[in-house]
Amino acid sequence: RSAATLDREHDEADRRSGRKIECPLLLLWDGDGALENWYTEQGGPIGIWENWATDVRGRRMTGGHFFPESEPEATASALRSFFLGD
Repeated sequence: RSAATLDREHDEADRRSGRKIECPLLLLWDGDGALENWYTEQGGPIGIWENWATDVRGRRMTGGHFFPESEPEATASALRSFFLGD
């Protein structure tokens, strides 16, 4: 189950214990959107997730908020590269 109160408690317990996501994590975001600039002090979107995971990979994408729909080939290429380890 998922709930804002319970999830926050679990997140805090994980942070206190130093527990992180250990599997590779792929992060793709709209490079023309707000995420590109909101978290610059934290190292951008990847920097945020490095607080939660040990192996964060990713990049900005073009094509707007729904880049998987507007740029399906580029999205598929990024996913393929991640899953095949290219």
